[in-house]
Amino acid sequence: MENVENSRRGVTLFLLWSGFGALVVSVLYPIVRYLVPPKIGGPTISSVPIPWKPAEIKANSGRLFKFGSRPGLLIKTPAGELRAFGATCTHLNCTVQYREEKQDIWCACHNGIYDLNGKNISGPPPRPLEAYKVNVRGEQMIVSKGV
Repeated sequence: MENVENSRRGVTLFLLWSGFGALVVSVLYPIVRYLVPPKIGGPTISSVPIPWKPAEIKANSGRLFKFGSRPGLLIKTPAGELRAFGATCTHLNCTVQYREEKQDIWCACHNGIYDLNGKNISGPPPRPLEAYKVNVRGEQMIVSKGV
């Protein structure tokens, strides 16, 4: 009789501990998934044509464009030079924008500021924006990775 009771107690303890373990895993798994973000690959393309002609873009302005699956930012500096950057903030991946009145690149999420070379100069961004190369061929502009 004692063996039957011990085996029942063993089965009961096994079921209780298994249930407790399942509860712990079901609570911890979403927390770990939240704290460890998935790896997001960059664009698989190396260059994109820009839909505007160089003459259409006025000095001291910026426009967003698509670079693969990510946003890009094309800037025409006050001096007339064309520059392009990845438009994703290096802090929390918000989309940045060009501010004409201050002549800087600004992330509205946490007030991160970059200069016209893409270098982080204020706020929480830990590193500069990804710089792209702008090639003008006649009336067409092509933005490519790597400077």
